[in-house]
Amino acid sequence: MSRILLVEDNEMNRDMLSRRLMREGYEVIIAVDGQQGMSMAQSEAPDLILMDMSLPVIDGWEVTRFLKAADATKEIPVIALTAHAMSTDRDKAMEAGCDDYDTKPIEFSRLLEKMEALLGTSGERASAGGKTS
Repeated sequence: MSRILLVEDNEMNRDMLSRRLMREGYEVIIAVDGQQGMSMAQSEAPDLILMDMSLPVIDGWEVTRFLKAADATKEIPVIALTAHAMSTDRDKAMEAGCDDYDTKPIEFSRLLEKMEALLGTSGERASAGGKTS
């Protein structure tokens, strides 16, 4: 089962997305601000991070730059989640070190495809056959 760190300060977004991910068979750990997200990425070693970019304390851009610069966390894929849909925002996310980018409101099936591609599980849901990793 893949562990997903969801870094999201909006309670409604966090609850909806975490429930849907758990239904797909993912283990979800949650951080509510950038500082907590940075700490949890280091201590929990998730398989993938869903990073809201507009976060309190430390924004998602800075957290991603920090995680991608640190040996212990640089290999963890990060998907930026942002309400900003401009092409420059996608470029900014990639420059910060994000591995992919998705816009809010989240289209869940599209996000799952991006997650599966980064986790190397394309075509097989995390819960398929009760597989564990």
